[in-house]
Parts: sequence; structure tokens; C-alpha cells
Amino acid sequence: HSPHGVSNDLQPYWCGSYCSCQNFCKPKKKHLERITSVGPRPTGSPENEILTVNFLLEQIEHIKADSASGPNSVTVDVQRPTGSFSIDFLGGFTSYYDRVSNIAVRLEPKAGAQHLMLANCHFDSVANSPGASDDAVSCAVMLEVLHSLANLSTPLRHGVVFLFNGAEENVLQASHGFITQHPWAKQVRAFINLEAAGVGGKEVVFQTGPENPWLVQAYVHAAKHPFASVVGQEVFQSGVIPSDTDFRIYRDFGNIPGIDLAFIENGFLYHTKYDTSDRILTDSIQRAGDNILAVLKHLVMSEELADSSEYRHGNMVFFDLLGMVVVAYPARVGTIINYMTAMATFLYLFKKCSHPSNLVYATAVVILSWLVTLLTVLIIALVGLFLADLVCLVVLLQGVRRLELGELYFDVSLLLWCGALVYLTANDLCSAYVPMLMVAFPLTTKLLLVREFKLRGASVKYSVLYQLGLALPYVHFMFLIWVVFEIFTPILGRSGTEIPPDVVLATLVTLATLFLSSFFLHFIYLARSTKWLLAGLGTVFTVFLVLVLCGMFFPYTADPSGPRPKRVFLQHTTRTFHGLDGQVKSRDSGLWINSFDYTGMQHITPIIPEINDTIRTSCQEDRPFCGYPWFLPVKFLVKKNWYLPAPEVFPRSPIEFQVLSKEQTKWGTVKITFEVKGPSHMSLYLRPHQGASLSSWSFGDGVPQYHLAGEYFIFYSHGLDAPAWNFWFEIQDPSGPEGIISVAISSHYFFGEDQRTVQLEDMLKRFPKWAFPSSWVSTYHMYRY
Repeated sequence: HSPHGVSNDLQPYWCGSYCSCQNFCKPKKKHLERITSVGPRPTGSPENEILTVNFLLEQIEHIKADSASGPNSVTVDVQRPTGSFSIDFLGGFTSYYDRVSNIAVRLEPKAGAQHLMLANCHFDSVANSPGASDDAVSCAVMLEVLHSLANLSTPLRHGVVFLFNGAEENVLQASHGFITQHPWAKQVRAFINLEAAGVGGKEVVFQTGPENPWLVQAYVHAAKHPFASVVGQEVFQSGVIPSDTDFRIYRDFGNIPGIDLAFIENGFLYHTKYDTSDRILTDSIQRAGDNILAVLKHLVMSEELADSSEYRHGNMVFFDLLGMVVVAYPARVGTIINYMTAMATFLYLFKKCSHPSNLVYATAVVILSWLVTLLTVLIIALVGLFLADLVCLVVLLQGVRRLELGELYFDVSLLLWCGALVYLTANDLCSAYVPMLMVAFPLTTKLLLVREFKLRGASVKYSVLYQLGLALPYVHFMFLIWVVFEIFTPILGRSGTEIPPDVVLATLVTLATLFLSSFFLHFIYLARSTKWLLAGLGTVFTVFLVLVLCGMFFPYTADPSGPRPKRVFLQHTTRTFHGLDGQVKSRDSGLWINSFDYTGMQHITPIIPEINDTIRTSCQEDRPFCGYPWFLPVKFLVKKNWYLPAPEVFPRSPIEFQVLSKEQTKWGTVKITFEVKGPSHMSLYLRPHQGASLSSWSFGDGVPQYHLAGEYFIFYSHGLDAPAWNFWFEIQDPSGPEGIISVAISSHYFFGEDQRTVQLEDMLKRFPKWAFPSSWVSTYHMYRY
């Protein structure tokens, strides 16, 4: 480094070795510790809006001063946007935000830049979590990336906007405010979004595009430690994972292509009190920093960024090989490769198969055996046992008597994988590269070893060469399986009470075992005897069966080295229900308890006997969202909840809700205008009565978007110094005796003195250490009009 901090070579500053991150990791770790030291940072809290914002601005000013003599300039803008939008996430709802926080930093050559790259992180967190991995560490990395790029001794070709957004956990609000309202947004050509679905580990590229293969190529070319998978992209975008990121906002509302990266390891700690800075290793920080700096530097120096639309053609097939190198090629090339592989396979089978009926019969038997295996395992899973040895079942179901069956089984495996290849390719799925590898390598290996097999049969040499030929696709496939389990296992602990995790995991384990065993059962059919194999597998099955029956595998732990907490949400709430005349018809108070995993309260009841099935709630269909203060519209995922009577809550900042006007329009609708004052987080629920329907409202594009159940959910949040919330809607009037609509609003107190009550604190103390009860105070008010 020069005395002014300007470096011609970023590598010494960045410390590319994991072992010697003296210059980068140390200040980076300090940034992370400073951000998380203020505690949870929900939007609207002083910790988020003042303490964290001030810290980030202070660090940015230091960077600006350090780079003042360089060829690039730094401009800072604090944005407080207000807006609303609808999104089909979680069954569909509408989001409204008011004066949330964005810190936008523009780095560009002093002569200016017409085209900008966007790097995005969020510094807010969910309530009751310090949010180190999600997403403070990304913001800390971005500070150091900004510092490194600002101190380059040469001018950048294009500019970069570093967006530190303060309302991502509020369902992607701050990013929407930037991309739809900030003047710099019009110059943004592409983006990198930094996220987390776990705590530490490697950050994986799990979304790219849409289209714009040059972005994938940029990552392939520049990333120091690549970790990317188009399989992850297609799984995530299928909607099976109940999560979303700012990537969606930039893609859908900004029409901008991008790269989405996230930490995925140890998802058990995601959004819990355990997401602390000490759990994020410097290796993870260094790795993320190496990649993001290299990719950003490459993109801002590239020609493609200036006219990204010119390079918008098709998708990319991309995957890494054990994090060492990324393979990437256009999807159209992949289609050609896939169909050529399929044609070669069918030609091989056609020439080899002297008795096609045998192949058809064998294929039917194999598929039937797979179905029986899957059914057997699922039945076991339903009673809590899915650790049966699946390979044992496959062997038992498909018993082998002749050596020729080994060859036949290989052909069947080849045919089935080829069928998957053709199906995925025909449906334009880039993940088709997986069956392509699982067809091309075994087929090539088998053809090369035909002479060896004919001469010596299943010799040691044949076995070794055969396994070497299958090594690459199998190692990669096993790596993908690891990623799937790394992501899905923790998710099943927070996916609600309606999805049985044992069944899901049993299915995944079964399919993984069947797929992995496909070409290796070739050896079993060639073996002289299977009795020792069956005896070994049977022993393993018996041991695990006994261990499970003895209760050796308790699902939760508070072990500091690897906690797996049970997630429980508690709200001390007061509910008030008003009639058509505006008078209070009923009121009650209690602790509303939701378990976010399938086991419900069965492990909690022995410890806290009051929480049992006698206080289980049922949905009151005539009340919006069952009459309970849902923070997000997830009642279809969490149908088991409990309501324990408790004293009334008295927030110091109670909600104020009033009708400003109600008028008949000339086109036959009723327009009702409201004003609300309350805490930073509120949820509005609208339930039109039978025959009535909403025609328009003041949110989003003006077209009401309803939830899965036909109700309307509006999520509201605000930052500091926000005015009263005013909104209106129009509804078709059927003139029914019970009114035309039920309107309910809940308030959520996530921070400050209003977050806790004596009763809530007493209950929290009674929960076991292996549970993570996230708690706050709320209210629910319902009105009929």
C-alpha cells in the first residue's frame, strides 16, 4: 500500500489466503461486531434507523476521505422512500412502507458514469435475532469492497452503487423503494444481491438472470472460490422453498438482471438468537470478500455492462466441481449436447438389445421395485422411522440369480436416466445436465471396458476402472445431494405444522439412494453371493431401528457448539371485536402461541402443562384471518396454535384507527377512507362479505390482490417520523344485513418498552433451553361496515 491507501494490486490488501487475512478480515470482523452489538434491528427501531445508519455513514465517510485523492469519487445519499406493491409470495399479499431507510453509495470515475452496477445488502434483522449472517456480514463485506474499489489507482470504467437497505425483512420493502424511486436506479444495468439462508459457510450462487448469460460468465471468469448451481436456481424459483430475496424486486420491478448469493450452511440458526458474529468464521468472510470484490471489479470494467440488453439471450447451464472450477455453457448448447447423448444411448441399447422385451420387462420391474421401496419407507416415516436401509430394500425386492442380470440392470439404469434427460431437456430445464452426466460417463466407461469385461468378467481391474469412469458424475451428484439436505433439513424445522418433515426427508433419502445405487447395483448383480452384504445392511437397519425406538434422536438441542432450536412464536395480545354499530361486542386477551414445526407443542406440554390441547384454537371463518394477529399471511402453513388466557395488554403507543369518510360513488361502489396511527409494524386484513367484492384501492397498482383464502392481507411498516397511514378502498355493495366487509388491523410491538409484559417474561423463562421462543406484544381490532 502507498501511504494514501491507494493500491495497484488489490491482492495484498485483500489478503487472498485464508491463513493471512490480517488487513481485510480484522476490520471486516470489527464492522460485523459493531453492527450486531446493538442487538436486533427491526425496521423502525432506533437500533436500525439511528445506531446502525449512523455507524454505516461514519464508515462510508472514512472511506470517502481516504479515497479523495484517487481517480474515483464517492457520493452518499440517504433515502427514505414511501410506496406499496403486491407480491405473490406466501399466497399473495400487498406491502406498504413509509419512510424506510436506504443508504446508497455511488462510486464512479470523477468524470462520471452512465452505467451502474448495483451491490445490495440489508442491515435490518428480524425481531429477537442479532442477524449476523442475515445480513450484517454482507454489509460488512460490502464496506470493505467499497474501500478497496474506492482506493484503486486507476479509474473505473463504470460506476457502482452500494445499497445498504434497512427494510428487507419487511418483505423486501427498501429495495422496492430504491429501484422504483431513486434517481440512480435508472442507470443500473445489473446487480449482485448478498443474502443468507444459514449462518456462515460458503456463499452459493443460487439465482441468476433472467437470461443475460454474460453475468454467469463474469462470475465464472472472476470468482476466486466459485460455488454455483443452476439446480439450486431452478429449485428455488419453483417456489418449494418458502423464502424470497431482494433479487425478486430488482428482477420484477426494475427489469434488471442479477446474481443472487447466499450463505446456506447451518440453517438451524437462521433467524434465531444464535445468529451471532462469533459463529461466522473469518474463512467465510474472506471467501465472500474474495469473490464479491473480484466479480464486481470484473463487471465494472466490462463492455457488457454498458449495453446489457444486447447480451440478453437465453439461459446458462452452470455448475461448479467441488468449488474448484465452474462449468458454464449456453442452454441452447446444452440442449444439443443432451439430445446427442440421448441419441447415442438409444443407439447403444438398440444395437445391444437382442431381446427388447427383456429390457422392457426389466425396466418395469425396476420401476415397480422403486415405487414399492418408496411406499415402504414412507409408511415407516409416518410412524417416525425413516432410517431404514434403502439399499437393502432394493436388493431384497429385486433379487438376483444370474450374471446376465448385471448387464441387463446396467442397461435399465441407462434407459431410466436417459428418459429423465429427455424429459428435463424437453421442458427447457437447465438441470438436465445432471442426467446428461449420469448417462454420458457410464455409457462411455462401459464401452471402453467391453473388451476387459468379456476377457476377465467382473475382475478387480474392471471394478476399479469402472468406478473411476463414474467418479466425476457421482461425486458431483453426491455434492448436490449434500446441498439439498443442507438447505431443506433446517427449512423443515420452520415450515409450519402442516408439512410432515419425516415424510419429506424420507422421500429425499429414498430418491437419493435409488439414484446413487443405480449404476453401482451393477456390481451386486455380478457378485457371487449377496448374503454378507444383506447381513451387513440388515444389521445397520436393526441397530438404527432400535435406537430410534429408544428415543435416541431427540430433534432439538441447546448445545452451544451446534444448537438446533425449536422455533416458537408467542404474542401477548388483546383482541377487540366491534359490531356494525361501532360498539365493542367482545374482548379477550391471552398468549397466542404458534409452533413453526410439525411437532406442535408435544415436547413443550410436559414442561409447561398449561399449553395443551384444551387451549388449541380453531379458525373462526367469519373473522378476517381467523380473528388472530397474523404478522404475515402464513395461516395456511401454521394451522395448529394455542391461546392461553392472560391479562389485557396496554401498549404505551396504542393504535388509533378511524374512518375518515364513507361515500357512495356514481359507479355504484362504496368508497371508505381510513386513517391509522400505530407502531412500526401493522397488518391489515380485509374480508368482503358474501356477494361483496373489492374493485379498487389505494395500494400498489390499484388492483386488489387477495390471499389464497380469498381474504386480503396488507403488510405495513414505517421508519422514523412517519405520518399517519391513510388509505382507501372501493367495494361493490350488496346491501346485506350483516354489512359489506369486515376490516381488522393488528399492531406488533417488536422493540422498546412495549415489546414485553410481565406475563410474557414469566412464560419465556419456563421454556426449555432447546427452544427459541420469539415473542412480542400485539393487538387485534376488528370492525364491520
